[in-house]
Amino acid sequence: MDVVAIMEALAEQGITVLFKADAERMAERRKPWTFVATGAPLRDDILVRTDAASVEQCLEACLPRLRELGFSLPE
Repeated sequence: MDVVAIMEALAEQGITVLFKADAERMAERRKPWTFVATGAPLRDDILVRTDAASVEQCLEACLPRLRELGFSLPE
Protein backbone atom coordinates (compact mmCIF):
# COMPACT_ATOMS: atom_id res chain seq x y z
CA MET A 1 0.00 0.00 0.00
CA ASP A 2 1.18 3.47 -0.85
CA VAL A 3 0.65 5.34 2.44
CA VAL A 4 1.52 8.70 0.92
CA ALA A 5 -1.02 8.24 -1.90
CA ILE A 6 -3.68 7.28 0.64
CA MET A 7 -2.94 10.30 2.82
CA GLU A 8 -2.94 12.62 -0.20
CA ALA A 9 -6.25 11.21 -1.48
CA LEU A 10 -7.86 11.78 1.91
CA ALA A 11 -6.40 15.29 2.22
CA GLU A 12 -7.79 16.17 -1.21
CA GLN A 13 -11.23 15.19 0.14
CA GLY A 14 -10.89 17.44 3.20
CA ILE A 15 -9.63 14.85 5.67
CA THR A 16 -6.64 15.45 7.95
CA VAL A 17 -4.63 12.27 8.51
CA LEU A 18 -2.15 11.61 11.28
CA PHE A 19 0.16 8.61 11.57
CA LYS A 20 2.13 8.37 14.79
CA ALA A 21 4.81 5.98 16.02
CA ASP A 22 4.97 6.09 19.82
CA ALA A 23 8.44 5.31 21.22
CA GLU A 24 7.16 4.52 24.72
CA ARG A 25 4.58 2.03 23.49
CA MET A 26 7.17 0.49 21.15
CA ALA A 27 9.61 0.01 24.04
CA GLU A 28 6.83 -1.56 26.10
CA ARG A 29 5.92 -3.84 23.18
CA ARG A 30 2.44 -2.35 22.95
CA LYS A 31 0.72 -1.20 19.75
CA PRO A 32 3.01 1.71 18.80
CA TRP A 33 1.24 2.93 15.66
CA THR A 34 -1.75 5.28 15.67
CA PHE A 35 -3.88 6.34 12.71
CA VAL A 36 -6.33 9.22 13.08
CA ALA A 37 -8.55 10.73 10.37
CA THR A 38 -10.53 13.88 11.16
CA GLY A 39 -12.10 16.77 9.33
CA ALA A 40 -15.33 18.46 8.39
CA PRO A 41 -16.39 15.80 5.85
CA LEU A 42 -16.53 13.25 8.71
CA ARG A 43 -19.25 15.23 10.53
CA ASP A 44 -19.05 16.30 14.14
CA ASP A 45 -19.24 12.99 15.95
CA ILE A 46 -17.16 10.75 13.67
CA LEU A 47 -13.50 10.03 14.31
CA VAL A 48 -11.72 7.24 12.46
CA ARG A 49 -8.90 6.06 14.72
CA THR A 50 -6.97 2.95 15.69
CA ASP A 51 -3.82 1.83 17.49
CA ALA A 52 -2.02 -1.14 15.98
CA ALA A 53 1.22 -3.06 15.81
CA SER A 54 2.03 -1.82 12.28
CA VAL A 55 1.13 0.80 9.69
CA GLU A 56 -0.46 -1.94 7.60
CA GLN A 57 -2.70 -3.01 10.49
CA CYS A 58 -3.78 0.60 11.00
CA LEU A 59 -4.77 0.83 7.35
CA GLU A 60 -6.53 -2.55 7.40
CA ALA A 61 -8.63 -1.31 10.33
CA CYS A 62 -9.41 2.21 9.11
CA LEU A 63 -9.59 2.18 5.31
CA PRO A 64 -12.73 0.01 5.11
CA ARG A 65 -14.50 2.42 7.49
CA LEU A 66 -13.44 5.42 5.41
CA ARG A 67 -14.70 3.71 2.25
CA GLU A 68 -18.03 2.98 4.00
CA LEU A 69 -18.27 6.70 4.72
CA GLY A 70 -17.93 7.39 0.99
CA PHE A 71 -14.29 8.38 0.59
CA SER A 72 -12.35 7.37 -2.52
CA LEU A 73 -9.04 5.68 -1.82
CA PRO A 74 -6.35 4.14 -3.98
CA GLU A 75 -6.09 0.37 -3.86
